Amino acid sequence: MSKLTDLPKRILIGRALRSDKLGETLLPKRLALPVFSSDPLSSVAYAPGEVLIVLSAAGITAYHFSPWIAVAVVVLMLTVVASYRQNVHAYPSGGGDYEVATTNLGRRAGLTVASALMVDYVMTVAVSIASGVENLGSAIPFVQQNKVLVALLMIILLMVMNLRGVRESGTIFAIPTYAFVIGVYCMIIWGAIRLAGGHHMSAPSAHYTVHATSTGLAGFAMVFLLLRAFSSGCAALTGVEAISNGVPAFRKPKSKNAAATLLIMGVLAVTMFCGIIALALNTHVKMADNPGVNLLSNGKPVGSGYVQDPVIAQVAAAVFGKGSAPFVFLAAVTALVLFLAANTAYNGFPVLGSILAQDRYLPRQLHTRGDRLAFSNGIVLLAIFACVLVYIYGADSSRLIQLYIVGVFVSFTLSQTGMVRHWNRHLRTETDKAKRRHMMRSRAINTFGAFLTGLVLIVVLLTKFTHGAWVAVLGMCLFFAMMTAIRRHYDRVSDELAAPEEPTEETVMPSRVHTIVLVSKIHKPTMRALSYAKLFRSDSLEAVTTNVDPADTKALQAEWERRGIDVPLKVLDSPYREITRPVIEYVRGLRRTSPRDVVSIVIPEYVVGHWYEHLLHNQSALRLKGRLLFTPGVMVTSVPWQLDSSEVARNRYKRGQGWTAPGSVRRGEIRPAVRGAAAGKPSGGAPSGGTGTPGSGDKPANGGTPVAGTRSDS
Repeated sequence: MSKLTDLPKRILIGRALRSDKLGETLLPKRLALPVFSSDPLSSVAYAPGEVLIVLSAAGITAYHFSPWIAVAVVVLMLTVVASYRQNVHAYPSGGGDYEVATTNLGRRAGLTVASALMVDYVMTVAVSIASGVENLGSAIPFVQQNKVLVALLMIILLMVMNLRGVRESGTIFAIPTYAFVIGVYCMIIWGAIRLAGGHHMSAPSAHYTVHATSTGLAGFAMVFLLLRAFSSGCAALTGVEAISNGVPAFRKPKSKNAAATLLIMGVLAVTMFCGIIALALNTHVKMADNPGVNLLSNGKPVGSGYVQDPVIAQVAAAVFGKGSAPFVFLAAVTALVLFLAANTAYNGFPVLGSILAQDRYLPRQLHTRGDRLAFSNGIVLLAIFACVLVYIYGADSSRLIQLYIVGVFVSFTLSQTGMVRHWNRHLRTETDKAKRRHMMRSRAINTFGAFLTGLVLIVVLLTKFTHGAWVAVLGMCLFFAMMTAIRRHYDRVSDELAAPEEPTEETVMPSRVHTIVLVSKIHKPTMRALSYAKLFRSDSLEAVTTNVDPADTKALQAEWERRGIDVPLKVLDSPYREITRPVIEYVRGLRRTSPRDVVSIVIPEYVVGHWYEHLLHNQSALRLKGRLLFTPGVMVTSVPWQLDSSEVARNRYKRGQGWTAPGSVRRGEIRPAVRGAAAGKPSGGAPSGGTGTPGSGDKPANGGTPVAGTRSDS
């Protein structure tokens, strides 16, 4: 089956890379910026709109608060960027917030941060894709009518692109990300020039008025509304932490390059956010939570047929002219970069999952690099979670965004608090005055960051909890419980498997070894298995067959006696024509009679060379092995016999020794000379075609096991 699926796999994700090529996949700053910063950069496409939508509840007059909200978001963004620059220098291993919290605040704090980040990464994919589909749907009706399907397909497409490797995905994503940044800056600069020249610019919604759903707001109610608008604008900060988690993906010097990328990202995001807010106010953009009802034209609602374009689209229409080439260009790259914004999560989630798996909080498979040296299992898992979320919420960004940013501010707050303790610990032992001044300055930055992000976290929880943020909190709790349970399981297994210092019952040599060879008829695999079993020098050796067909059983006994085989043949009765149950009961009976004895089961089986040959043979040995695994004191040995088809497959592998087999990078190739051995050949010189059975079609035998009672078709 691996050969059958290998061709499409190679087409989709490319040829496998050797482990020693990992350094070639590291990112320079020009590629790291779009890979790790596409989320916060693209958020300027919807964060200003979220601010205006919330303020519209109090009417157009509340719009004059938007510059102050923008200033607050900018201060928060710069504070977080400055704080994370300290993180990447202090913890360059890629653990990011999780490592900082675990090291300085303890295991529970680290798990809380990890849970929050994993939820936020899933939300990032869902929100970015849903927002991109809605932007694209405003121009293409088919997309709007099938937005769930389109969103799911986009998630899968991004998954495949990231499975090709970090560097390749960075190259693919760099062009639209930079095109978006250039387009937004051109819009801001040209808009400022036109305003300075006295030109009048009006957004498509400028002539509408907004119906205030909450009139006469004052005092606490107005403060609460402003805080809610601020929390919505904080969506611009999502993804900032991804760089601290992705430091290992940077070229050397890793910390310096990561810190520089953080600074560039912060400057770009802040200026674009402020520029769009300023142009939105000057072009009189109107936004409403329910535009069909709350946007009024000549005192009447515009109706359900009205499509409310995003703020960035309305500003572009006012600055460039709707339908102009610059307008179409910016609309296209905005929709594209919103799709690609999910790439921030596709690079953060797998790395975090790998670190958590290494710490035994997630399945170990997440720590394994795939054929393209990316953490493939984490990428696939993120895509599955995001697909489920998009399907449940119907790819509706207005519903999904309410679940957003809770997780990221939990990680912000705990991470910065951990950094404060980090600097306190180092200041207690540091004596160099210059270093102490640097540490004290860093501590001050992280202290202010912890205070501000903690305050924002409280605001977000208070203003968004009943609007859907409780789902994110529930998701964090579920992730926390799951990771705790996984760690408990791994710890329990580790304790059980630990080798004792003193001899115990498990390490004492067994009293006797009772060897059983399972046979169905006398042929080459059976004779090889009998010869192999004799090498064990067991205390007792016998062959066992199951009496499924009396005529076949009598023929087997007669042939056994005629050949004079010096191994006793025992026949197990099977009135219900079963193979597995009689063998299992017989073995358990031996164990009950002599608990200190070891029973060794030898199973002859043959190896076929083509995947379709498996369909012609049954799988009783596989079931038998599975059952025997749960029987204490029983050892199972497979003795393969290679058929001619497997030899043909083996020669085919020899001719293609330059080919790297799927998974060979994970297994590790010692040197090119032994590449064929790592390319999937099973023991005994058999290729990876699999095993078959000489048993008949009416009696099962595992992938090739001539289990007692089966007929031979070989």
